Amino acid sequence: MQIVENFNLKNLNTFGVEAQARFFAEIKSKEDLLKLISLDEFKNNKRLFLGGGSNVLFTEDFNGIVVSNRIKGIETIEEDEDSILLKVFGGENWHEFVLFTVDKGYWGIENLALIPGTVGAAPVQNIGAYGVELKDSLEEVEVLNISSGVSETLIKAECGFGYRDSIFKHEMKDDYFIVSITIRLSKKEKKNISYKVLKEYLEQNNLVSDTPRVVSDAVVTIRQSKLPDPKILGNAGSFFKNTFVNKEKFGSLIKEFPEMPYFEEGGYIKIPSGWLIEKVGLKGLRMGDVGIYEKQSLVIVNYGNSTGEQIKNFSVYIIDEVYKKFGIILLPEVNFF
Repeated sequence: MQIVENFNLKNLNTFGVEAQARFFAEIKSKEDLLKLISLDEFKNNKRLFLGGGSNVLFTEDFNGIVVSNRIKGIETIEEDEDSILLKVFGGENWHEFVLFTVDKGYWGIENLALIPGTVGAAPVQNIGAYGVELKDSLEEVEVLNISSGVSETLIKAECGFGYRDSIFKHEMKDDYFIVSITIRLSKKEKKNISYKVLKEYLEQNNLVSDTPRVVSDAVVTIRQSKLPDPKILGNAGSFFKNTFVNKEKFGSLIKEFPEMPYFEEGGYIKIPSGWLIEKVGLKGLRMGDVGIYEKQSLVIVNYGNSTGEQIKNFSVYIIDEVYKKFGIILLPEVNFF
């Protein structure tokens, strides 16, 4: 493990924006991590723990240390005829891990296929797609407490999981380094194909979802039809969270916009933010090298040479336009740095 100064982060963020880290280190083991936290470059600077860079936007150079998690490995903790408990280290690629599980015939995370990033970043966002969230199968998270240098294990209830949210995203983002996660998957059929788009795709293509591979392949196909490949067109997937409103707000909105799609969830009404953006008339909008992806209004793309600051300003413009029409403030899923 070595510390590199003035490190270019362009290839470590899926927006592909130019940014420099004052210091950079790549961690491949717990021993690397323990050594790193003892060094002045780490102790005396602000820090960012980086996975696949798929949910970050660098709006300027990072005047601190960026730590890339490359600790890898998959271990079986326990298993019986019904389920298996897997420990997965944070540097593993998330989608490759999903493929590993569906190849084994394990049910639980097949709906989360093709989500970019690493396993260590997954609990930060409580990643979710097509009716499934990470917290549905996660049992615990192994972290290193940066202050004490001691490994700790947090059970699911201690992680503060919410909609694309957790304690790792807010109050503990600088205090914990996620080493691994432990998830329980089912060996028996335990599918969730209730999400409308997924259900319709399976029905229209006469697919019988009797294996997790069938479901994951369907999810991959749907995602590829809607989302640009960040290797070709810089993006961070869904830039905004879907919107939740109380029933009083919903009542006033549905009167004015009776065609508005919505879903009841947890006592609130969820409105697709992509629909709000389209209704304002912004789908496909482009300003210079930044724009809204033509096939999915939740996705902001970098057409080539946009800066992080330009992308941020573009997102603020979208937020303002949606607020003017609906009185709703869109919340970014992407983290700004």
